[in-house]
Amino acid sequence: MTTLTLYTNPMSRGRIARWMLEELGQPYETVLLDYGSTMKAPEYLAINPMGKVPALRHDDRVVTECAAICTYLADMFPQAGLMPSDRAAFYRWMFFGAGPFEAAVVNKALGVTVPDDKRGMVGYGSFDDVIRTLRGHLAGSPYLVGTSFSAADVYLGAQIGWGMHFGSIPKEPEFVAYAERIMGRPAAIRARAIDEELAGRK
Repeated sequence: MTTLTLYTNPMSRGRIARWMLEELGQPYETVLLDYGSTMKAPEYLAINPMGKVPALRHDDRVVTECAAICTYLADMFPQAGLMPSDRAAFYRWMFFGAGPFEAAVVNKALGVTVPDDKRGMVGYGSFDDVIRTLRGHLAGSPYLVGTSFSAADVYLGAQIGWGMHFGSIPKEPEFVAYAERIMGRPAAIRARAIDEELAGRK
């Protein structure tokens, strides 16, 4: 009997990993950690030396980083249908989210301005380049990889939803329509309800 354990905090990127687990339809356990205390305790640092969440334990294997967790679960549980056959497109957009998109959005939120002559150093060029690229792709595709929902939509889709909610990315029509398509999925609704209830207890 396989065992899945999610180490998380309801106010963290762990919400993405929970959504992915809910999409799988597999039983899993949750270990809640607090910032600055149990997240930095020796017991958890043995699982993730970075002292941050989420982390996933699958039997005797540990995976950290949201993009890696989503990709790993899609690969290990193919019956969920979250790993598309077009692996090239899947990896492209999954790691576009983990690299250029997240870096550009976080830097913008922090007020980091990259000089024009240094754009080649940051890996994403400019925030506008990233937004234009993603907007153009979603204008011609209902999901990140063709016509089927995948783990890439869990990972990057969650970031798009949060970005619009917190004002860190513009509410472009393509992003709004895309978020409406994916955020209404039963697994997404269940995951949000679980984390919102847990957040209310803290």
